[in-house]
Amino acid sequence: MGCAKTHVLLSTAWLSRRADAVSMIGAALLAKAAGSGHRPIAAALGCPASTVRGWLRRFGALAEVVRVLFTRLLHSLDPQAGPLLPRDCVFADALEALGRASAAGVRRLSPRPPWEFASWASGGLMLAPGMGR
Repeated sequence: MGCAKTHVLLSTAWLSRRADAVSMIGAALLAKAAGSGHRPIAAALGCPASTVRGWLRRFGALAEVVRVLFTRLLHSLDPQAGPLLPRDCVFADALEALGRASAAGVRRLSPRPPWEFASWASGGLMLAPGMGR
């Protein structure tokens, strides 16, 4: 008898439960950290505003968890890495940690786009409901 579950191998170009590429989601997150709202970001990316709003809200809800995960990963990959200086909000802090850890991972482990490294490092769960647990 089977386990009655479906198993799918997820490419690092995607996140679990998301229909858009991680690079597009990453662009939206960076635009938000730079001060843009969800509607202008959605228009620039050609996505529904509700989709972008969902990404931004989910990342905002998990920002502290993402910050901690990627800060630890950064210092595991690069023990010489300097401290992460706090920014104006945890959303930006999380993106800083994610970006620096991804850059360290790309340098040390494999040449791949940084957002794909972030997807791989989070097991595709960067925006998934189980990430915060």
